[in-house]
Amino acid sequence: MDSVAAIEAAVRAQHGRVEALFTELARCGRTDPGFTRPSYSPEETEAHAVVARCAADLGLAIGRDAAANTAMTLPGRDRTLPPILIGSHLDTVAQGGNFDGAAGVVAGLAAVAAIRQLGLEPERDITVMGIRAEESVWFQVSYIGSRAALGALPDGALDAARIDSGLSLAAHIAREGGDPDALRRGPAARDAAIHAFLEVHIEQAPSLEEAGIPVGLCTGIPGNVRYPDVRIAGRYDHVGTPRCFRRDAAMAGAEIALALDRVWAAREAAGCPMAVTFGRFHTDAAAHGLTTVPGEFRFSLDMRAYAAEVLAELEAAFLAAVAEVSARRGVTVTLGSRAEAGAGAVSPRIRDGLAAAADALGIATRPLGSPASHDAAAFAKAGVPMAMLFVRNANGSHNPREAMAIDDLLDAVAILTAWLVAETCAA
Repeated sequence: MDSVAAIEAAVRAQHGRVEALFTELARCGRTDPGFTRPSYSPEETEAHAVVARCAADLGLAIGRDAAANTAMTLPGRDRTLPPILIGSHLDTVAQGGNFDGAAGVVAGLAAVAAIRQLGLEPERDITVMGIRAEESVWFQVSYIGSRAALGALPDGALDAARIDSGLSLAAHIAREGGDPDALRRGPAARDAAIHAFLEVHIEQAPSLEEAGIPVGLCTGIPGNVRYPDVRIAGRYDHVGTPRCFRRDAAMAGAEIALALDRVWAAREAAGCPMAVTFGRFHTDAAAHGLTTVPGEFRFSLDMRAYAAEVLAELEAAFLAAVAEVSARRGVTVTLGSRAEAGAGAVSPRIRDGLAAAADALGIATRPLGSPASHDAAAFAKAGVPMAMLFVRNANGSHNPREAMAIDDLLDAVAILTAWLVAETCAA
């Protein structure tokens, strides 16, 4: 049996292990509908325990850092060499799916299991990471687990409150077995270089599904700028108040949103990908009513683009719209906190290696830009060579209807395994 066929056979032999892992993960945070594993929750911790048990069965060394990230390591021949990391997150949004994030951890374990089955020994450590707290909805902070592992948590992050509990990130980390005091002290949890970081993830728009292709090769991860809690203060008035006297906070919010949508439409028509999302957009339920002009309005804003200069232009357009609308409508706009995350550049060398592995295996792929943020971007920003593989998924992500097929995931695992064999297991 040639090496390509051997890799394919070893990966396909992991089908039962992969199915069993997803079945066990489905018991962690099951809701109706979907799954809810909040960042730094007992449900997320149980998911980490599930993958750690699998790693123990594979004979991997298991560790935990100060942020309670789980590291599952197949030791290499030379442990002084920078390791290869493969990972993703195990938390979910509220009533999300069982594949977003978790598929990447399962894929890493399946690839290591295939390498073990092939009887190969890597020259350097291969570590599968179960990463904490990627879903920024819970603490309004991006990439908490990966940035903590890299010693790059933003100032004040440990004091951020989780939206459902009101407890600080530090309190939640301590409750789930981490050490927030160590994170406050710094330095980075990893003081050695990292050879590469690879992440497998389900696609988050049905591009691969529509193309009939199982695997996408990531071309880049967008950066983002976020304003989680913008408040517009106008004046509550009677429904019969003439327009010229109104200070309508809701109409001001609508105009700001439409101004950004026009910018997005124009840039998209010019071939510049970006995204603008007003995730929360509402009046005050305690005071609004059918016969009341809204005097308060709140929204959250996520702006993302693949180039820093495009993101800066988008933010400038937002701030200009805020200034113009607030002056014209007589309202006050309080922007609140601001957060940002840099764009993630993919390593051309690793991407080309993954493409070559796919060609050798006869697995169809296509280039695919990520519409979403991923832990891989945090590693790229830290200077770690990074690449991602996306797996076909019909129904998007962050919802209970995620529809990844195990065979498609195993196609991605086969590509990943072939790259690992060529990169660090070749004689």
